[in-house]
Amino acid sequence: MTFKVERQIGAETLSIETGKLARQAHGAALVRYGETVVLGTVLTGPPREGIDFFPLQVDYREKMSAAGKFPGGFFKREGRPTGKEILTMRMIDRPVRPLFPKAFKDEVQIQLSVLSADTQTDPDVVGMAAAGAALAVSPLPFQGPVASVRVGHVDGEFVINPTRSQLEYSDLDMIVAGTTRAINMIEIGCRELSEKAVADAVKFGHEYGIVPICEMLDELKHHAGQEVTWEAPEQNAGFLEGVRKRCWDDFVAAKTITGKQERYAAVKEVYKKVLAHFCPDGEDKPEHAPAEVKEAVRQVEKAVVRERLLKDHTRTDGRGLDDIRQITGEVGWLPRVHGSALFQRGETQAIVTTTLGTASDEQIIDDLVEEYSKKFMLHYNFPPFSVGEVRRIGPPGRREIGHGALAERSLEAVLPSPDDFPYTIRLVSDILESNGSSSMATVCGGTLALMDAGVPIKAPVAGISVGMVEEGGKVVLFPDILGEEDAFGDMDFKVAGTREGITGVQLDIKAEGLQFDLMEKALELAKKARFHILDVMEQVIAKPREEISQYAPRLLMIKINPEKIGKLIGPGGRSVRAIQANTGAQIDIEDDGTVFISCVDAEKAQKAYDLVQAMTEDIEIGRIYDGKVASVKDFGAFIEIQEGQDGLCHISELDEAYVRSVGDVVKVGDEVRVKVILIDDQGRIKLSRKAAMQEEKAKSEA
Repeated sequence: MTFKVERQIGAETLSIETGKLARQAHGAALVRYGETVVLGTVLTGPPREGIDFFPLQVDYREKMSAAGKFPGGFFKREGRPTGKEILTMRMIDRPVRPLFPKAFKDEVQIQLSVLSADTQTDPDVVGMAAAGAALAVSPLPFQGPVASVRVGHVDGEFVINPTRSQLEYSDLDMIVAGTTRAINMIEIGCRELSEKAVADAVKFGHEYGIVPICEMLDELKHHAGQEVTWEAPEQNAGFLEGVRKRCWDDFVAAKTITGKQERYAAVKEVYKKVLAHFCPDGEDKPEHAPAEVKEAVRQVEKAVVRERLLKDHTRTDGRGLDDIRQITGEVGWLPRVHGSALFQRGETQAIVTTTLGTASDEQIIDDLVEEYSKKFMLHYNFPPFSVGEVRRIGPPGRREIGHGALAERSLEAVLPSPDDFPYTIRLVSDILESNGSSSMATVCGGTLALMDAGVPIKAPVAGISVGMVEEGGKVVLFPDILGEEDAFGDMDFKVAGTREGITGVQLDIKAEGLQFDLMEKALELAKKARFHILDVMEQVIAKPREEISQYAPRLLMIKINPEKIGKLIGPGGRSVRAIQANTGAQIDIEDDGTVFISCVDAEKAQKAYDLVQAMTEDIEIGRIYDGKVASVKDFGAFIEIQEGQDGLCHISELDEAYVRSVGDVVKVGDEVRVKVILIDDQGRIKLSRKAAMQEEKAKSEA
């Protein structure tokens, strides 16, 4: 049986239908918004033996056929997920995961396929609606519904699900997710908006987007939802209490050790001690399996960390709730890179490098709507040694891509326009140590590296993460979280910005949701911490360097008439290759007539600039040009003053004295200075060597 619900959300009608497609899935829904259509499916299977985590897998794919396009590349078939698809998978996973019971360990797979995509609606939030709808009608113990919308800020007004055209004029791009009661995920990129403006945007998205969509999902579940059959396993209260008594005091002692590695070693010994008691060596079938014991011990460790925060207001490294770890920074300490910075906050350390390139270094993105290029890239790397672990070394994972995207979005708002600074910019952040919020360390280190490279950013950007523990009616917020405070706490609220306002936000929460009053307090706490970090950063380097690195290419830009692009390139590229060979510069030509000239040697870059300008500029009457005699006739000489552009210098204009024969004054190949004295209706140019001589003589005598 099919069932369908519809409602106006923003400027378009949101339609959710179930019962027609993918009927062998455990939950399926087709969602339409405008002409964008996404199919969402959910499947579940029994848990793997001994598993101690919730194996939720979200897969989101944007097929090029959805927009009537062929995939790029040789095979003409979609391959591994793109960066955009991976970021969308994370964006959907994060608000969904906390809404499953903590004891639920069944396999769950959510698949989202974009079947149709218009040119204005980004299908990512439509995919979120499809995931929420598929979960709503499934037999899973999902404590939703959950929904998501995009919010823009155009001409001073908030907009639900703005079009791509509207986003071009928006100073906010926010995706917010949550339930009818609270929010539980935020992703923001904005242009220095105030804390109040960000909070108002979140409230607007919740009221006019999330709540009505959740109401639609409730209706869908009421009419088409399946009965939930899963029951939470009973916990052995006696066993848990026994574990608690055996290790509580040991954990309290271990959590007073300030150094991360020493503290982790002490914690590891507690686990070994308890395991040895409940699962002694030589016993084939102990009463409690090792995985059960480890989970019970972990619950005690979590309770100790949370109690110290809630009752004692003490962090595991000895800090008070509002204290920021010691911060240090260095710049310019790598000799050959274009800009470098080392940023350290406590036991989190990031080395960030800047590379400046030309237009040919831009990244080409094959998007559903149209292909476009990126002039700014930030790549984040998290090697195993940064946390003292041995694990498989492979390509960047979803976490690395997500952290890099957050840092890139946070810094993008302060970059100069391509007209003012036409370089392609790449930042690479390598995390060398990690004990909490390495993505925000990347933002801080990225700012320092950009300024060290001489990139004229509008203002320095710093970032900090705010944590939360909420239990029994008590709640505490604290900045600059540690790794274990992230693991055992209820929130990781990352906020980046300048002194003027916020540029990037990412909220992850393990609790059901975050109330608006706590969100506002967290934003203010992050602001206070951000200003403290900016004070330290400005002591390292106060403003961008006046000059870029001697090893960076000198990049000049000139706009020419697009009709003269062919002339600049020349037959078979002869003309542009000749300039490159003569100067050693790299020349990149855009379709709109923008020409980028790059060379490590500034003098050679300027020489190439002058040659391009001379070749493509319009001929001006009254201007003196350096020309070359192309041919000699009885009545005068034809002199080339631009590539492929010559004019006639009549015999009477060759010299101040009487000229009997043209050959007496000039020969083919001679370089002469001539003045343009006339351009007739047919575009023919008349030149005068005599006039040029007279003008220059007058200037020298003046």
